[in-house]
Amino acid sequence: MAAIRPRSTVSAWQPPVPGIAEVFHARFTEHAYPAHVHDTWALMIVDGGRVDFGLDRERHGAGVSDAVVLLPPGVVHDGRTVTEAGFRKRVLYLETSVLPERLTGAAVDAPLLADPALRERVHGLHVALGERDPLEAQSRLAFVQERLHGWLAGRGGPPVATAAAPGARLAVRLRELLDARVVAGITLEEASARLGHVHPTHLIRSFRTAFGLPPHAYLTGRRVAVARGLLLAGARPAEAATEAGFYDQAHLARHFARHVGTSPARFARSGPV
Repeated sequence: MAAIRPRSTVSAWQPPVPGIAEVFHARFTEHAYPAHVHDTWALMIVDGGRVDFGLDRERHGAGVSDAVVLLPPGVVHDGRTVTEAGFRKRVLYLETSVLPERLTGAAVDAPLLADPALRERVHGLHVALGERDPLEAQSRLAFVQERLHGWLAGRGGPPVATAAAPGARLAVRLRELLDARVVAGITLEEASARLGHVHPTHLIRSFRTAFGLPPHAYLTGRRVAVARGLLLAGARPAEAATEAGFYDQAHLARHFARHVGTSPARFARSGPV
């Protein structure tokens, strides 16, 4: 008789700690994240199993070890299970007030930080956040921030998005338009007109070359991020869907499951473990 796999579980919440946008704990037995970006840093430790992820077209693997994974904002990444048992992870989504975006290049070069002390500090921060102790969590976050700065200082370079490449500046300008219209959206025709009547296909190719995914996928990922915040703030899935720019609740649910690995309703109900 085949062994029964444990079901996937997700817990997420917004802590009362400045600089931490979201706490996310998950166990996935079989899941693949599509390519997407965050406007925050993602600081992850793996507690069980192994996960494979791609960052800026380079693939990496992380398992239960002393390594801490740090994914920078604005850089395309994905993730997937690689073993039958899946993996367990804890993630902190950190605002750029904790780590400035100028350190993006350093994090792209070295997203795996083999540092037992840092891992222990991140673990301690998660424990404090679960106990809802803001002062302790703020203190522990300061020590995590100090350690991360120590790793990244001196390695930084220009942001990945501004790297010299054909159409890179055009792609950055399009991303600025998308970021300004996450909920309302923008048509390719309007974007083309506002960027100098660039042909739409050239616009899409430039964006994909610079960021690794097409503009619509980027916008969908940003809208999912908006919906996550609304759900954690108490909005119902139907309300979060329309306020985040999705057509309806079903539209949100379809994309939310792909990006987060659970339904909007389960995500909203999850809370700290």
